[in-house]
Amino acid sequence: MLQPSQEQLAVLTPFERFAFGIADAMNRQRLLKRATHKFLKTVGMSWVHVSTERLQRVRGLEHLQNLNPDRGVLFVGNHRSFFDMYVMSSVLLRNTDWVTKMFFPVRGDYFYERPDGIVVNALMSAWAMYPPVMRRPDARVFNEYTVDLISEMLKEPGVVAGMHPEGTRNKTDDPYTLLPAQIGVGQMVLRAKPIVIPFFVLGLLNDLPKQVSSNFTGDGEPITLTFGAPLAMDGFYAEPPRLRTYKRIAEHIRDVLTELGADDRAFRAREGLLDLSKR
Repeated sequence: MLQPSQEQLAVLTPFERFAFGIADAMNRQRLLKRATHKFLKTVGMSWVHVSTERLQRVRGLEHLQNLNPDRGVLFVGNHRSFFDMYVMSSVLLRNTDWVTKMFFPVRGDYFYERPDGIVVNALMSAWAMYPPVMRRPDARVFNEYTVDLISEMLKEPGVVAGMHPEGTRNKTDDPYTLLPAQIGVGQMVLRAKPIVIPFFVLGLLNDLPKQVSSNFTGDGEPITLTFGAPLAMDGFYAEPPRLRTYKRIAEHIRDVLTELGADDRAFRAREGLLDLSKR
């Protein structure tokens, strides 16, 4: 695995370097990463499934089960809840046997800047929320390392990375209108040329106790999760590595997610589920 440069590490605060050092060790050391992934495939996968199974409506599983990846797989999805990637990865691990490592680049201003962020990273993701994406302007040079590392790891079969092209959680009233796509995902796709699988998830809350309790009482909002077919990205790979190309790739992915959102909306209408854009 790539190491961050001294220049990149220097922009982190002492606490950020401390938090990154722990997460980096857990993801870099082969035996530790193997152990944490085993935790995700057993305890992590199970508790998320048990906490949401009564509410889940999952479609497109054939796009996961038919894969025999010869390189890494990048999952790209919309972002409405803190728990989008947890549910997606739980479904993925329950329905496939080819995943060996998982990485989820995550905002540094919580998970790498606060003690409770470290605890959440450890207990809820077994340190898979790594590497950080720094939002402070003076620390954004570190994000070059994040792009470089994920781009490298996605060349390895069995590796999964998860990204939200919107870059931040969509807090608008309309869950089907996505925020502008950020170029980072386009840069990773062009450099790594991974298998890219889109997904659209809706219905998750941002209140963990309420989310779990509503599953067991059965009165929670149905969680709809739709996986799309692997994206045909070859047409982009002959283009030069520049900002315009990264933007076009990111916008293409956003367009696909918007189409999956429209499909989710139609599915909810057919099933008599609440249209969340009208709440």
